[in-house]
Amino acid sequence: MKQWKGPSRFEVFLNLLFIFQSTFGVIYGVLFGPFLGIEVLWYVGWLVLVVGFLFFYLALREFKEKGGALEGESLQFTTVLVDTGVYAIIRHPQCLGGILLMCASILISQHWLSAIIGVSISAYYYLSVPKDEEHLIEKFGDDYKRYMQRVPKLNPLAGVVKLLRQRTKD
Repeated sequence: MKQWKGPSRFEVFLNLLFIFQSTFGVIYGVLFGPFLGIEVLWYVGWLVLVVGFLFFYLALREFKEKGGALEGESLQFTTVLVDTGVYAIIRHPQCLGGILLMCASILISQHWLSAIIGVSISAYYYLSVPKDEEHLIEKFGDDYKRYMQRVPKLNPLAGVVKLLRQRTKD
């Protein structure tokens, strides 16, 4: 099994751009209001922002509590397959959280620059999921393959439905 080396320079740049974009979109929307003036989208953006942060927070909390990362190591270096909490609903809550934060910054700012950067970053995050899954299959083997059959990749509604169906069977 290949050892994961951490993020590439491009991924570090993209993560910095993500932080800039999510911050810029919100600050711009707060200071200047929505660029296009569509207030309802501005309010929807705030709701999406809260949901996106919630996915991030719940994912990090679950990793910290159940991931088995060694003391001082990044939470990305988990030693245990985490399939509880938000990970019982979707397999990639941090990715979904990131995509939602990009959508929120676009809706709050309604600026064309936010849209270009946000859509590009969201597409990259979405398209990087298969590579992440290959790594997780190498790391956790058949356990992860069974997890993939139980839990949807990024669709929380389908994940809740599957979880409820599973619990009614038990």
